[in-house]
Amino acid sequence: MENMNTNQSMLNNTKQPLINNINTNQLMKGNFVQQVKNSNNNLNSQQLFNKQEGDNNNDDKGDKQIENVKQVGSIANVNPIKDICFISIIGEIEGHTSLPPQSKTTKYEHIIPLIIGAEMDPEVKGVLLLINTVGGDVEAGLAISELVASITKPTVSLVLGGGHSIGTALAVASKYSFIVPTGTMTIHPIRTNGFVIGVEQTFRYFQKMQERITNFIVNNSKVDRDVFLKYMYDTDEIANDVGTVLNGEEVVKIGLIDEIGGFNAAMIVLRGLIDHNIQ
Repeated sequence: MENMNTNQSMLNNTKQPLINNINTNQLMKGNFVQQVKNSNNNLNSQQLFNKQEGDNNNDDKGDKQIENVKQVGSIANVNPIKDICFISIIGEIEGHTSLPPQSKTTKYEHIIPLIIGAEMDPEVKGVLLLINTVGGDVEAGLAISELVASITKPTVSLVLGGGHSIGTALAVASKYSFIVPTGTMTIHPIRTNGFVIGVEQTFRYFQKMQERITNFIVNNSKVDRDVFLKYMYDTDEIANDVGTVLNGEEVVKIGLIDEIGGFNAAMIVLRGLIDHNIQ
């Protein structure tokens, strides 16, 4: 496990948790999160992922589980760990317009009910978002992000391959975020394809949409607005385009993502948030 810097706070000013049985000093990364990791390091994988062993018997039929994966594209309905909801956001985020059948997509009308279900289900104690997306529909991605940020259950996100474009907002929507060492994230302005009316009103619409996304990312992460905009409008990093591709170390360095780590690290922190009732 990577050591965490003591001078970084676990949650920024826009992510103030509701705290039970824990004082504010314990919320420092080098304090609370490290204590959580140390206390959970001795747990084996079964204890970590299935703490309430007697309550997590999976009674679903195998055929039903496979059908859930085919239809929803998520493991949320087939996992044997009933106190944690796993939600995967992969491929391209599909919004109001259907994408070609050969595209790997995540449909927002499937993800939103999963998040609401996790919030309302008393058996679910936390949510882990597994993200590997190229982006997609901006409003659909922002809708999912706002929903994740607004639920009361502890949430942790893990960027696996990439969290590009609107996937950046999805990654920072959780209470705590991870990215794997080989992960990357692309920061760029919004764009569209197809027919566009070249008038001032269209420009203002895109400008307002970009401001909504920028505000959400800045308010839900520790990244500085000016630094974020600098990477967004950089003309030297991407050929024939505007924006920047950042690797795992870079996004952690600028405060966009909290920490480099994999699945086990994400589970340890999520268990800590659950055990200390941090929302």
